[in-house]
Amino acid sequence: MAQKSESPTNDDDFLLTSGDTASLDLPRLKGTIGPDVIDIRRLYSDLGCFTYDPGFVATASCSSELTYIDGEEGVLLHRGYPIQQLAENSTFTEVAFLLLNGELPNATELSDFESDLKHHSMIHDQLIRLFSGFRRDAHPMAIMVGVVGALSAFYHDSLDINDPQHRMVASYRLIAKMPTIAAMAYKYSIGQPFMYPRNALTYPENFLHMMFSVPTEDYHVSPILAKAIDRIFILHADHEQNASTSTVRLAGSSGANPFACVAAGIACLWGPAHGGANEAVLEMLDEIGSVEKIPEFIDRAKDRDDPFRLMGFGHRVYKNYDPRAAVLRESAYAVLGELGVRNEPLLELAIELERIALEDKYFVERKLFPNVDFYSGIIFRAMGIPVSMFTVLFALARTVGWIAQWQEMIEDPDQRIGRPRQLYTGPTERDYVPPDQRS
Repeated sequence: MAQKSESPTNDDDFLLTSGDTASLDLPRLKGTIGPDVIDIRRLYSDLGCFTYDPGFVATASCSSELTYIDGEEGVLLHRGYPIQQLAENSTFTEVAFLLLNGELPNATELSDFESDLKHHSMIHDQLIRLFSGFRRDAHPMAIMVGVVGALSAFYHDSLDINDPQHRMVASYRLIAKMPTIAAMAYKYSIGQPFMYPRNALTYPENFLHMMFSVPTEDYHVSPILAKAIDRIFILHADHEQNASTSTVRLAGSSGANPFACVAAGIACLWGPAHGGANEAVLEMLDEIGSVEKIPEFIDRAKDRDDPFRLMGFGHRVYKNYDPRAAVLRESAYAVLGELGVRNEPLLELAIELERIALEDKYFVERKLFPNVDFYSGIIFRAMGIPVSMFTVLFALARTVGWIAQWQEMIEDPDQRIGRPRQLYTGPTERDYVPPDQRS
């Protein structure tokens, strides 16, 4: 069994003073690993002030047992298991069970879990009609936000967030139906008929089947491509309290149903600063064009007056090599080899760009190492997945983390509705002046 603390433990207090008279002892809380946290819940009631932390760069909004990141060392753990070990040895459904339940499943538990997911993979037939309400050129993420949010209109038997059985069924439904909805969004955009899930296939195989098969011929799912997709899903399953996960938690803190919460997470993930980064990497590589031009663009990236930036380098949390990027680098070679792609220019360009950047003092000192987005876009493009679907696949995989985080939040006795405060800098109180008296 994994070691875990029932609740954060107190250490020495942190003394905070305000002016010459007021002071407050703030408890210092310790987790199992990672930085200590100063408990500031009494700050306003005792001292009459708030903290100011735009972007929440130094604020812990919750306690969690799910995922731990050490950005300085390049460590990512799910329930204590290193991401490299999970990506190498596990499957996405096994990692999903781990995140939801706290432990890796035994053979029977895994079989039962996968069976449950397969039997929840279809969507309500009336819900399929919703797709026809979108324009053919609608972005797949727009369709995902709408359709996932609409799930709450069809599955009334799993909306009671206070009922553990309802929460479990809703969780399974979301994880199981997300590949179906994602593939249908793609099929709709290209005018092909929807392909229904098949229970004989694994989770990644089913997704590839629904994406690329057509009714007129058989489709063989490559084990290597299925493994690559499964690995990408694992690497994107959860990543602590990022923007979209925090959005899901914030929406859930109001008591919203899980389908609405995940739809909110999808909307947040759609932003180019969050889920759209791998698309930006491909655009950057296309702009560079050839290995010979890399030094020119390296110099441009260092120029503060030049808008060009190296996409796929650096991370808000990681100040070391993103452990997920190393795994995807290996997968990129496997996928291109399986597809018979020889001398892929983008991959050669990416590898050389990575080599030069990691030897450049400018990038090393600023800890701008490759992140997970650097290679994922190359893999997707090689597999024939269009750029518009990149963020959709991110959402598909991250749904597991969103659901696990949402469930943990619901069961947390310390959880309250999210209500950040502010530093007000607008006008002070003033009297209303009628329009004819205004200068």
